[in-house]
Amino acid sequence: MKKTLTRGLMNLLPMALSLWLFWSLFVSLDGLGLFLLALLGINPPFVGLGFSLVVALVFIVGLLFSVSPIVWIYSWIERQLMRFPLFKSVYGSIRDIASLMNRDGKPNTQQTVLVRQANGGYVVGFIMTNTPPKPLLDALPEGDWVPVLFQLSYQMAGVTSLVKREDLILVDWSFEEAMRFNLTAGISQTPN
Repeated sequence: MKKTLTRGLMNLLPMALSLWLFWSLFVSLDGLGLFLLALLGINPPFVGLGFSLVVALVFIVGLLFSVSPIVWIYSWIERQLMRFPLFKSVYGSIRDIASLMNRDGKPNTQQTVLVRQANGGYVVGFIMTNTPPKPLLDALPEGDWVPVLFQLSYQMAGVTSLVKREDLILVDWSFEEAMRFNLTAGISQTPN
């Protein structure tokens, strides 16, 4: 009986949480859209109009960002706001995470690697860029150093270490699959 309950819970829980998360997102965006419609004095004729309005607005913003003057104005505003240290830290982090998720058709440049540990084990990591910042290179001893991200399981956090390229083992494994493996502590694997 205990195994049956556990099996049912393990199969039902991920689906229920995922559906709840997407439903909550839908309700939140619908509420935002309904608020915008209420500001305009429009009574929504059907459920989901607020959500549809938000999706349409995001699409329109995407179209506007394909026009050079809009991109220039936004970049100027962004540069002005980046003068504030707290805003720069928070916004910069969020922007970097968003750009990692949205490559706009560009291939991922992150290379999956293995790094040998002192105990003989290996850690899965990712070369995030081939050119570390100059202040770091100036502080390090001679060598071909690269920043390697070691993703922590069940978190959006990770540790970035500078590792000599010669100490890395390149792995032919996509960034997405390797990241999924790391985030779930090896539980989630794509079947071969």
